[in-house]
Amino acid sequence: MVGSKRDRRSGVTLEMVALRAGVSRATASRVVNCSPRVSAQIRLDVERAIADLGYVPNRAARTLVTGRTGSIAVVITEPSGRLFSDPFFPRLLRGASGVFSARDLQLVLLMPSSREEAERTGGYLTAGHVDGVLTASLHGNDPLPARLFKADVPLVLVGRPPRGISVSYVDVDNRQGARSAVEHLVACGRRVICTIAGPADMAVGIDRLAGYREAIAEAGLPVDRRLEAYGEFTQEGGAAAMARLLAARADIDGVFAASDLMAAGALSVLAEAGRRVPADVSVVGFDDSLVATSTSPQLTSVNQPIEEMGQEAARLLVEAVDDRSRAIRSVTLATSVVERASSARRSSP
Repeated sequence: MVGSKRDRRSGVTLEMVALRAGVSRATASRVVNCSPRVSAQIRLDVERAIADLGYVPNRAARTLVTGRTGSIAVVITEPSGRLFSDPFFPRLLRGASGVFSARDLQLVLLMPSSREEAERTGGYLTAGHVDGVLTASLHGNDPLPARLFKADVPLVLVGRPPRGISVSYVDVDNRQGARSAVEHLVACGRRVICTIAGPADMAVGIDRLAGYREAIAEAGLPVDRRLEAYGEFTQEGGAAAMARLLAARADIDGVFAASDLMAAGALSVLAEAGRRVPADVSVVGFDDSLVATSTSPQLTSVNQPIEEMGQEAARLLVEAVDDRSRAIRSVTLATSVVERASSARRSSP
């Protein structure tokens, strides 16, 4: 039973908590194990006694009683280096960890970067080591969601799932965000607008490219696939894509990059090519991250509420762990363009 022995860290037993709260040990145990079969007042009394005495439940013993581990896995399918270089992921984790911490859930971060690691990760997650899984940066036909669904492991994605997968997710309106970015460039008088799109095997890359194309068509601008280049969501990827775009169309006067890091890479290439920003070329990124305010000039960017994404994804996952209903839920958050010095209306000749 949970707390039958003295906790080695605090020296406080569950019996001491029950005595302090004026309830039986069984009732105190039900409160500790989050049972609904106690009144609100009794729960409050026991929780106050726990706080006063500094009682720390034994997690391993609690698992035996509840069938839960008290742990949540966050799986990010990117190299570890990108986790620390891309400001998206720390903000996402900060939002999610706050929700998990409030529920006394331990966050386990997993970053499989090879097929072998992905296979081991899938085995670990389906072996009962965690209560649920939150995934981010899903690529292509990743088999993990289907494997977790088959094993009845609660799962929430950050980002729209690929076609054919029915799973709860949280995302921003990437298509509308991209449309707004291009509409802003058009309003600035730009007419040869290129895009540095994200990876073609990710829903976020597909959606932002679709939004770009829709805005170009609605503006009545010529469709030219030479104005589209793909890149990883990195500064190096943005720089390489910008170089290819300039080689194909030297008259580019507007750039929409699908991330701030790629936009930063584009700025460096434009500077090397002697193209002034924003006098010659206006540039818009996506994320509204710290990168946007560290470039020169500072970057106009599409704001997406990243920490809120993490919070909403964690909230959906906690709900899924609690009710086990397999109900599919989704949340789509709005975006907005934050204007800075990298975009400006073209001066009249």
